[in-house]
This record gives sequence, C-alpha cells and structure tokens, in this order.
Amino acid sequence: MNDPRPKEHSAADLLRELFPDTHRELFGEGRAATDAPPTLGLYPVADGRLALVHGDQLAEFTPIAPKGTSALHCDLCHHTRSRSEAAIYRVVVAARRTRYVTLCAPTGPCQGRAGRAGLEALAGRIFPIENIYAE
Repeated sequence: MNDPRPKEHSAADLLRELFPDTHRELFGEGRAATDAPPTLGLYPVADGRLALVHGDQLAEFTPIAPKGTSALHCDLCHHTRSRSEAAIYRVVVAARRTRYVTLCAPTGPCQGRAGRAGLEALAGRIFPIENIYAE
C-alpha cells in the first residue's frame, strides 16, 4: 500500500534546505556538495513565463508574441515544431544583452528528450547572468 504521509526528512536535510550556512558550519562543505547533483530544469511560473534553474542560478524566460507562420527549431531538444507547438522566449542576461530561446510547449516532454546534457548546454548559453541592478 502507498503511504499517504509525506516523506520524512532528517535534521541535516532541514538545516541544509533552510539554513545552508549553519549546515556548512556543522557538517562541512563536502557533504552538502555530494548529497545530490545541483538542481537543473525548466519550471513554469506565472503568466506563461518559465524559470531555468541551475544550482543557485535562476533565469526568467518571458514569452514573446508569435509572428509569422514558419516552423520553429527547439533550442533544447532540437526538434522542428509548428508555431502552435513551440514558443519563443526572451531572456535578459545583462544590462543591454538579451538572448532569444525557442522551446517546445509544453516543456516537460522536451526536457525528457533533451536529458541532463541538453539542459546543461542550454544553461551554458544563458548563465552567468550579470546583475543589471548593481550600482
């Protein structure tokens, strides 16, 4: 039978998630880095936007209005899609530098086709993002 209760977490898990500096002080750097690979993926956010997360880095993909009728080539899974099956996103990576990315819609199956290597390649094109609000 399936247990309806949520998965139990250890005190070390909670410290790592909620208080990473305290976890490093108590358990050291090595353990936090080796427990799991860094978070990597595209996640839907409000208003049709997407968030690309790679470790502690975050990029916001803002959809732009489709124009034209030609097919689009997905930058993640490298499949050609019609305008109704793909979307173009704008990503601000610096004060006056923007990247445009085409992705399948929805991105779940696309991420499955691309795998971790495809997501890392996409993250390599986007990150690091410069702080545009720095003084």
